[in-house]
Amino acid sequence: MRQYKFILSGGGTGGHIYPAIAIANELKLRFPDAEFLFVGAKDKMEMQKVPQAGYPIKGLWIAGLQRKISLQNLMFPFKLADSLWKSRKIIKQFKPDVVIGTGGFASGPLLKMASLMNVPTVIQEQNSYPGITNKLLSEKASAICVAYENLDRFFPAEKMILTGNPVRQDLIDIEGKKAEAIEFFNLDANKKTLLVLGGSLGARRVNQLIEKELKNMLFQNIQIIWQCGKLYYEDYKKYNSDNVKVLAFIERMDFVYAAADVIISRAGASSVSELSIVGKPVIFIPSPNVAEDHQTKNAKAIVDKKGAILLKEADLDSQFSLVFEALLKDQGKQKQLSENIKELAMPEATKRIADEIVKLIKNK
Repeated sequence: MRQYKFILSGGGTGGHIYPAIAIANELKLRFPDAEFLFVGAKDKMEMQKVPQAGYPIKGLWIAGLQRKISLQNLMFPFKLADSLWKSRKIIKQFKPDVVIGTGGFASGPLLKMASLMNVPTVIQEQNSYPGITNKLLSEKASAICVAYENLDRFFPAEKMILTGNPVRQDLIDIEGKKAEAIEFFNLDANKKTLLVLGGSLGARRVNQLIEKELKNMLFQNIQIIWQCGKLYYEDYKKYNSDNVKVLAFIERMDFVYAAADVIISRAGASSVSELSIVGKPVIFIPSPNVAEDHQTKNAKAIVDKKGAILLKEADLDSQFSLVFEALLKDQGKQKQLSENIKELAMPEATKRIADEIVKLIKNK
């Protein structure tokens, strides 16, 4: 069997990086001799996270357009030209069978150049409302793997396959890990555990909310795992105690999900997909600061099917404590949210995406 070669690109945030790594891992299971290369944006977190996962990575000099006029925007045409030229060079040298993009700045120039060079490209769109890059790339893409229905207003319908979002395998497997997870985080097995997730970098408004509500929450006789993000850890580590575990970053996501009874989370596409599989009651607090208000749309897709609660940042001061306390007291509501969000899970997503990639290389 001949040796296949794959280039993957996705970065800027964990939401783009981890799906790319999950796809690479699945392809590696199927083709142990395959060669892999990741392409990311210089100075972004993928430059650390991808090598940690055991894959080589090359960086492009690229960044997104800022919403306000800035020096970075003036540099954008130069960065884009440089990234297109470098992408061409990478593709020419590596000779991939297929190029896979999971979103983020670097995937734009790479996939654009791959399609110009007649290399098959696969887009993996994680959100219920696609970003500009993927919309522009979709015309020339060989296949578009999506996680939500009704995206044919953005993408050519004949190229779209509903697969779901790729999720790390260890997250899916949390059955029977609760006791081990409670011990791992040094928690009390007799108390309910609240898990607060702000994304890999953290979420300032969510952190401010937890700080403000902390005393009141602890009155409910619960314990909290609070992932505040590496940008904010120094500000919040003072709250570490028997009942509050403040973490910059979580390595063992399977354990935090196993330990949690109720979850408060941002609504990035990867988080929404993971939480659907995990199937715990969730309060989504979407970030209003992302392009096209993706996160609100992602959360709404779940909330419309009665699978979660949605609180907008603007309503936190007036509504949070009422909503949170009501959920904590209502076992029936917790059970209903758990069951409904699980119905929306697509645990086979990574396998389905790999199937589409395999089809492409076999037909090539």
